[in-house]
Amino acid sequence: MGRVLVARLDSMGDVLLAGPAVRAVANGRRTDGSQPNQVVMLCGSQGEDAASMLPGAAEVYSWDCPWIMNPAPKMTWPHADRLVDYVSNSRITEAVILTSFHQSPLPLALLLRLAGVERISGASTDYAGSLLDVRLKPGEDFPEDQPEAERALGIAQAAGFTLPAGDDGKLRVDRVPDVKDLVGEGPYVVVHPGAAVPARAWPPFHHAAAVELLEGAGHRVVVTGGPGDTSLTATVAGPSALDLGGRTDLRTLAGVLAGAEAVVIGNTGPAHLAAAVGTPVACLFSPVVPAVRWAPYGVPLELLGDQSAPCRLTRARVCPVPGHPCLDSVPPEEVVQAVERLIGGVTSFSTHLSTRRKARKR
Repeated sequence: MGRVLVARLDSMGDVLLAGPAVRAVANGRRTDGSQPNQVVMLCGSQGEDAASMLPGAAEVYSWDCPWIMNPAPKMTWPHADRLVDYVSNSRITEAVILTSFHQSPLPLALLLRLAGVERISGASTDYAGSLLDVRLKPGEDFPEDQPEAERALGIAQAAGFTLPAGDDGKLRVDRVPDVKDLVGEGPYVVVHPGAAVPARAWPPFHHAAAVELLEGAGHRVVVTGGPGDTSLTATVAGPSALDLGGRTDLRTLAGVLAGAEAVVIGNTGPAHLAAAVGTPVACLFSPVVPAVRWAPYGVPLELLGDQSAPCRLTRARVCPVPGHPCLDSVPPEEVVQAVERLIGGVTSFSTHLSTRRKARKR
């Protein structure tokens, strides 16, 4: 059995979106008939917990990448040597480098070559020389306007790996716990108000109003957030919603999301975790990145927010438009209506159109 490195050096959500590609590599079906099917997942420290939950990832190694992480660590010989030494001592013979459209696989490919990796695959707009054995040219070999999960799977398939028979290619995580002792009995809706960056955040008092309206419509509400979000979750939960701010690790959060009827959330990592456990998502999506690539994948979806706002495609971390109109203009009533549609099994036409218009042009 060979060992194949699958690299996704970004944060939690990006790692979860790599899940179908990881399963394809772990399946081991190569066009040449060989079986290199023990996957070592290479990720940054922000994605380590998510990587440990991916089916097919036999081992996880964390290395903070100087050309991807924000803030970025300094690129020093000792920092580079840590990765090179690990790979060269780990019997890794092949690597599949997963990147987004704005990233290059070539710096990592250089380090992997120095570590002795024999076969490397990736997508690169730049001439790769001897750094890549399999090079996909974005815009030529595959379209850029496609979901990130499909882009990653396409890179793995170009390397010769295929999903197992019956695998639908959706996101998935392993060992999701039962959390009834934490959330109690009966149906509930999750509201997750935190966001990784300010440009993707819906205002706290909009969230709080949505919680009140959801409770008024007869829904039990569970509010989730990380250790740094406890003040926010307390504000949003108010006096009657269940506040789980700071009380869940990533695996426990997966259990909470898996038990929900629907999730209200922004464009942030836990939105992809909700998709990985199959829960419908009402996503307050700032268009600083395109929804066709980054919306929650493979689950019923309500896409909220002005996708044609002036901030569109800026990749801004702080909103460049006064008043944050793309999200602040979304009223809490609209969020409640979206949740009702998701629970009722009807996704709005506008959401379908926004996320799939470009995909249909491929």
